[in-house]
Amino acid sequence: MLGAELVECGAGWVYRFGEQQLNVHGPGGRPFPVAREPVRPGGSDLCFVWDGPIEAAVEHLRALEVAIEEGPVARAGARGQGSSVYFRDPDGSLLEFISYRLPTA
Repeated sequence: MLGAELVECGAGWVYRFGEQQLNVHGPGGRPFPVAREPVRPGGSDLCFVWDGPIEAAVEHLRALEVAIEEGPVARAGARGQGSSVYFRDPDGSLLEFISYRLPTA
């Protein structure tokens, strides 16, 4: 649903978004010595920028039959004021799409 490439890496996985990589500590992974403790399933809260209007993010999630936890709601993000929609990954971690394209009147 995020458009990442899932790549097996040793005993774990990484998610690649073009040139960016998100390391995950799934079952059987050994993140030591860098990560002291693996993140428990459901223990993450990640925000991703949605380049289009937030309504398109809602349509995208609904098309994939992903339940929306909350939103769209106004939120302040790293780039300023935006609109967010919240949902969960299969482990129960909270994910957020934020759009900085504010609706015009």
